[in-house]
Amino acid sequence: MQLPYAESHKIKMVETIKKSTKEERLDWIKEANYNLFNLRSERVFIDLLTDSGTGAMSDKQWAAMMTGDESYAGASSYYNLKNAIKNILGFDYFLPTHQGRAAENVLFSVMVKDGDLVPGNSHFDTTKGHIEFRKATAVDCTCDEAFDTELEYDFKGNIDPVKLETVLAEYPKEKIPMIILTVTCNSSGGQPVSMQNIKEVSALAKKYDIPLIFDSARFAENAYFIKIREEGYADKSVKEIVREMYTYADGMTMSSKKDAIVNMGGFIALKSEELYKQASIYNIMFEGYLTYGGMSGRDMNALAQGLDEGTEFDYLESRIGQVAYLGKQLVEAGVPVLRPFGGHAIFVDAKKFLPNLPKEEYIAQTLAVELYIEGGVRGVEIGTILADRDPNTRENRYPELELLRLAIPRRVYTNNHMDYIAASLINVFERRNEITKGFSIKSEAPILRHFTVELERV
Repeated sequence: MQLPYAESHKIKMVETIKKSTKEERLDWIKEANYNLFNLRSERVFIDLLTDSGTGAMSDKQWAAMMTGDESYAGASSYYNLKNAIKNILGFDYFLPTHQGRAAENVLFSVMVKDGDLVPGNSHFDTTKGHIEFRKATAVDCTCDEAFDTELEYDFKGNIDPVKLETVLAEYPKEKIPMIILTVTCNSSGGQPVSMQNIKEVSALAKKYDIPLIFDSARFAENAYFIKIREEGYADKSVKEIVREMYTYADGMTMSSKKDAIVNMGGFIALKSEELYKQASIYNIMFEGYLTYGGMSGRDMNALAQGLDEGTEFDYLESRIGQVAYLGKQLVEAGVPVLRPFGGHAIFVDAKKFLPNLPKEEYIAQTLAVELYIEGGVRGVEIGTILADRDPNTRENRYPELELLRLAIPRRVYTNNHMDYIAASLINVFERRNEITKGFSIKSEAPILRHFTVELERV
């Protein structure tokens, strides 16, 4: 008999969560102006808003926090993290920041200027926001396979080399400060990028003499998928694959709140000493001194330990296996989800779930609200609201995919919780024909509106 799946950890501490009634949730979501970001956390039963900073740290990470060095300059915790980044990722230069978008802010302050183009694979929301804030343009070069949610294609996060070279050949290199490769690609469904594609993109970057920067929030999950899906990597360790991945990069930004399993932190890592020196100026201005950036010593210690734990196969098999466990239940019930399942989340195809709802009424957001009302489960819209408005015309941008993301925190929920999530969404699916009206926007911010938007029912 084949041994069944079991988590690669045991539970040492628990946190109480409370159920609520549907009547309470109807009042609470209305009070929040139908924006799930506005909900108080105690009014959420299972929180799948994000996997960012919501994971459970290990005993070794908590122990590392107790030995954090809080010296303003030259803290031992800084050097612990520097050594971990060198050993696991291979970079000589790094700058600590308080989270991933801070790393983008610092690096883009050096590299991105008015009128630039930044090609990549389905740029994440903050990435695109930082680009457009500087009056530059994010150019999506994601492979076409990514936009067919039913297609079983192993590496839907890939950049299409033809699309990329078209951009690189059309514009002078002075207008293209970098190529961004997001691993895994969150906005296209947590989908991985193959090592072959990494090599192809790297070759084009070298051909046109343009830096290649990895958005690395979920790099370890990407390496896991390379190991289990790509020919020639089955016998390599995740850490070996990670080291190979970054031999093709000139630098990286990292939201450590994902694959390093910490509650706060990020960093920039670079091969160029000159670029490091330029970025250091902005890091001191925006984040803090070079040896702490936006982080405490205890958080840097936990991050160094988390980089090691997050690149272990047994942990990744358990983590990604739980995501698939939820996905399989939904597929069996006929719920339309993006396949193959991503590394950190299940993405529900809202257009296929609610085919009669017009795009102008924010389909994925409507589905997210219905799921919360049904079971107290908080997901997040990856659709028109997140896509924001065109910075020039101020018209809504309607993305090809309208997705409800159910992001699973690391080492937090059991499979019983996955069963509850599945049942809640299946209940909504069974009454989907009753959902005939969506939402309109009551107020919104001029950029990154999805965090604070206020909605009203149509």
